[in-house]
Amino acid sequence: MVEIAGHASPRFAAVKDVFAASFEAGEELGARFTLVEAGETVVDLWAGSADRTGAKPFDDKTLTPIFSTTKAIAALLIARLVDQGKLDYVQTVASVWPEFAAAGKASITIEQLMSHQDGLSGFPDPMDPSLWFDWDAICAKLAAMAPLWPPGTASGYHPITFGYLAGEVFRRVDGRRMGAALREDLAGPFGLDIWIGLPDSEFGRVAELQRPKALPDFGHQNPATRAAFLTPWAQPGGRGGIDLKRFDLPSATGQATAAALARLMGALANDGWLDGEDILSPALIAEAARQRIRGQDLVLPFEISWGAGFMRNETVHPWGPGNATFGHAGWGGSCAFADPERRLGGAYVMNRQSTDLLGDGRPRRLIEAAYAAL
Repeated sequence: MVEIAGHASPRFAAVKDVFAASFEAGEELGARFTLVEAGETVVDLWAGSADRTGAKPFDDKTLTPIFSTTKAIAALLIARLVDQGKLDYVQTVASVWPEFAAAGKASITIEQLMSHQDGLSGFPDPMDPSLWFDWDAICAKLAAMAPLWPPGTASGYHPITFGYLAGEVFRRVDGRRMGAALREDLAGPFGLDIWIGLPDSEFGRVAELQRPKALPDFGHQNPATRAAFLTPWAQPGGRGGIDLKRFDLPSATGQATAAALARLMGALANDGWLDGEDILSPALIAEAARQRIRGQDLVLPFEISWGAGFMRNETVHPWGPGNATFGHAGWGGSCAFADPERRLGGAYVMNRQSTDLLGDGRPRRLIEAAYAAL
């Protein structure tokens, strides 16, 4: 019997039971689930092991790789620039990044880039996977690249390139990389244990992953899917996990606790208020979450509704019943979401990865139990 640590308010007792059941069924190694309602943490549960041997407990200080859940943070950082009047979703990418206009991309807007419509889901031609660690080189390749489909006609999920695209737009406007801005503007001031580009001093807290034995089922395979996921150079390689932890890549290298993610998403569900301060205006929260495109994604085997960097809940419904809910999921099962209608933010992290691309059953059951208690 796995000991469940943390707390759940009495009305969320069923959430604790569901969390325990996942461990009893052998679906978890280590995991944490946190729920914030109207700024108050009402559920924060953790259990299991932070390593594959079972020797290191998964506790409230354990950091977990969150992979593409990092994209929710990137979306927030871009939204903050818009809120500050430094950027507009409808302006062209080339207006802040002139080189991006090459190969027919002059009219692509910030909101099209943020909603995976720009046709740059990956590189179709062979390259050294270690080149991903050269930020300027990858940004130059993306700026010069011709889109893989006509921009604005469909979304095609960008698992890795999104971080360079959004991150370079941010850097050109703000002057900093996203990881530094996160640390200086949000994580540090509000005590949020979220990192993009992890300092060596924090490595000992990172949970060891138990990777799945099979690849996800991508359903359709086309040039956009192959470039995004299915080539030997589709993701960073050749440098080892330590360099990847250190690397500031706002599409994939986030490390976080569920509590920190839930507090951040809880603020977006609560008119932007975090510990009595406004981190994003209500109008910009609504604008960032507003649908930019909906339809069959060219890369993922789902119909997806995209906001400006956020996945919207209304098609696949991985995060409860609400159509206004938005967030992001990460490879292996992690997720973070905000529900402004119920002022509810939540996050799930784990170190035993599944093959589900979206809507992993473990967090889905926790979230369904939480909503049943509301």
